[in-house]
Amino acid sequence: MSKIQRALLSVSDKTGLIDFARALAGAGVELLSTGGTARAIREAGLPVKELAEHTGFPEMLDGRVKTLHPKVHGGLLYLRGNPEHEATVRAHGITPIDLVVVNLYPFEATVAKPGVSLHDAIENIDIGGPSMLRSAAKNHESVTVLVDPSDYAAVTAQLLTDGGTTLELRRQLAAKVYARTAAYDAAIAAHLGREFTGANQAPPALAVSAPLVQTLRYGENPHQKAALYGRFPEYFTQLHGKELSYNNILDLTAAAALLAEFAGDPPTLAILKHTNPCGVGQGATLHEAWDRAFATDRQAPFGGIIAVNRPLDHACAQAIAEIFSEVIIAPSFEPEALDLLRQKKNLRLLVLKPHAAAVAPADIRSVGAESYLWQERDLRTTTAADLRVVTRRAPTEAELQAMLFGWRIVKHVKSNAIVYAAADRTLGVGAGQMSRVDSSRIAVWKAGEAKLSLQGSVVCSDAFFPFADGLIAAAEAGATSAIQPGGSVRDPEVIQAADERGVAMVFTGHRHFRH
Repeated sequence: MSKIQRALLSVSDKTGLIDFARALAGAGVELLSTGGTARAIREAGLPVKELAEHTGFPEMLDGRVKTLHPKVHGGLLYLRGNPEHEATVRAHGITPIDLVVVNLYPFEATVAKPGVSLHDAIENIDIGGPSMLRSAAKNHESVTVLVDPSDYAAVTAQLLTDGGTTLELRRQLAAKVYARTAAYDAAIAAHLGREFTGANQAPPALAVSAPLVQTLRYGENPHQKAALYGRFPEYFTQLHGKELSYNNILDLTAAAALLAEFAGDPPTLAILKHTNPCGVGQGATLHEAWDRAFATDRQAPFGGIIAVNRPLDHACAQAIAEIFSEVIIAPSFEPEALDLLRQKKNLRLLVLKPHAAAVAPADIRSVGAESYLWQERDLRTTTAADLRVVTRRAPTEAELQAMLFGWRIVKHVKSNAIVYAAADRTLGVGAGQMSRVDSSRIAVWKAGEAKLSLQGSVVCSDAFFPFADGLIAAAEAGATSAIQPGGSVRDPEVIQAADERGVAMVFTGHRHFRH
């Protein structure tokens, strides 16, 4: 048990501060503090000593230098019981500091504000705070260190019972400190990297640190442990249903990315399974959009994810409720719809917060032991002006609208990806096959199973047709137009095959591989 006789408190987040300071003072602990923290403690009627009085050195440089002093770091770092250390601190009039309570300048919150200036970002980089935290955590054999107000209760309980803290608790708190300072430095490095080298440049070093949000029941399979980290709860609010699973989280983030494509569109509904859209529809109402999306594939949606770009109304909720779904995502739920869907106790209902559409600018993936891939996220959009007609026949207006609709969807289908589409619905989706022709065959088969005609449809391919056979198969299935990136050495053969069959084809000039 390490006794606590003197504590240094300096916090930007004052949640729970006064109650904790009151508990410390009641236990006879001397309180040292700085600036606004000292003022808050004093206004609560508690005794507190300004740090400048303790060190004999004033705050200076607009408060940039106030805790960087030997009487602070010496009081934290010297080894209790070490004769040489004890003699040194006595010689220099350094007294022990047994507890440090610090949470850092709100750098992350500052840079999250729209239009934040570089000056404001720099001024919110804490120097003294991380230094004190690291010093205290390094000497956790003797010093208790707190970086999170949620830990005040555990320290208070031990302090009031035994006058100090156990080594086990100090170790837990020290580890938490280094996780926090690592995350803080990572946030600073990421922001300054974007400011100084550009948002779309690969960082010179990849610094990723995220707090634990929750442990999950298991990963992709029951024998795999899993957990969720980071800011995920800032983007989704769960209103009802079972705890989200690892696979649910993958699916709903894919759904959110797809919905971002249709943020300003008419009512749009997407059904996803294993991160792939298996049906997307638009209509005058969400109910119409549901009918068109569900008609694409009446089997795959079982146990799937449903996402809408409008508040979910009662009529659409009634239609959705007829099948088993895992998750429904919407900007909001009308009260009658919410009451109806809450009758399914396991169905997860989530609100997608407005700023969730602002997806992260980069993708990061683990590719082995301490190895990672970084890439700029695929946020490219395509308009009619971007398309290059390469066949003798140009697409009709209806075909053009179907092309632009389907192209936004094929971007979110695992490669090799094929989507057959009309202007307001998918008609067949083929995903993740080793051969593009096989993806096309699956999409055609799915359309046949759903009794949907592909006559007059557009075929969308996320990458070029390497041979004419894929285009020929699409034309034979009924497609009268095609949209693809182009860029194959056999483009002339594919164009010729399209011309021979009266198919209008456009090149976008960019592909949308999704692995």
